[in-house]
Amino acid sequence: MTTVAAYAAPAAKAPLERTTIERRAVREHDVLIDIKFAGICHSDIHQAQEGWGEAIFPMVPGHEIAGIVSEVGPGVTKYKVGDRVGVGCLVDSCRECDNCKAGLEQHCTGGSVGTYNAVGKDGEPTYGGYSEKVVVDENFVLRIPDGLSLDVAAPLLCAGITTYSPLKHWGAGPGKKVAVIGLGGLGHMGVKIAHALGAEVTVLSQSLRKKDDGLKLGADHYYATSDPKTFEELAGSFDLILSTVSAPLDFGAYLSLLRTGGALVNVGAPEEPIALNLFSLIGGNKTLAGSMIGGIAETQEMLDFCAGHGIGAEIELIDADQVNEAYERVLASDVRYRFVIDTATI
Repeated sequence: MTTVAAYAAPAAKAPLERTTIERRAVREHDVLIDIKFAGICHSDIHQAQEGWGEAIFPMVPGHEIAGIVSEVGPGVTKYKVGDRVGVGCLVDSCRECDNCKAGLEQHCTGGSVGTYNAVGKDGEPTYGGYSEKVVVDENFVLRIPDGLSLDVAAPLLCAGITTYSPLKHWGAGPGKKVAVIGLGGLGHMGVKIAHALGAEVTVLSQSLRKKDDGLKLGADHYYATSDPKTFEELAGSFDLILSTVSAPLDFGAYLSLLRTGGALVNVGAPEEPIALNLFSLIGGNKTLAGSMIGGIAETQEMLDFCAGHGIGAEIELIDADQVNEAYERVLASDVRYRFVIDTATI
């Protein structure tokens, strides 16, 4: 066991505070990672505040982890000391179900193990990236290509794969019109990746205040959803709409923006249920879908894709003692576009 410093929420809705946690000794297939940077995801806030249901406390959030390998177990073959690596939302799965065998560990029917707010196969709670070090099985560690700086790579481990996976699955590419709802931590990555895939990209945001940013990030068009004319002008326009917001939307209105056979895919996860008139799906043969991160192989594919296209997250680097302020600013949509903790400050 190794004692490391971390920032943890002691109880639901309580401010995070500096503490210490125990990391397990390195097992045969484990990798010990010195964490350099940890991104702050909106889902960290949902879980620390029990917005998605009962949680495990104390909680050390963080599933956007980038660092350097400092020790490997005797059976490790994929990594060596000094390698640049990342850890995303998963640290284990059953590895035996059909989904795991298909590279869909995020949908493990035997129960995937989250990087934090979960219980590992050893019966111990998992603690996330707001800490100095983490121990992870090599099969759930990602290689960060040399072309990506670790600080801008960290948010790719959640925000990057969460947008890359549905964009790939639903065929974003040349000749396709893609809209991204919301230009936040997820949305800005969706714009960058959809643009790099070759799609024509439109941002649908509440206002035009981030329009210049959106266009610089790769959007071809930018519309304010607070303007009713937007929905008239864009009716029947898109092959794919990616919703990255965590607030309930008027899904009927957004479905009206799809072409026949188009899909509206949710990666944002509002805490409240939604209401939907199914005629907005039936008319036009449309699809309302969801997507959750990606498997380990696809996450590695995403990292390699981003490195090849020079894509990193737009970040604001903060010290660990600013984490509570950062949470408040995320809730106020006051970040462009992802907070990343410099873990040397923990």
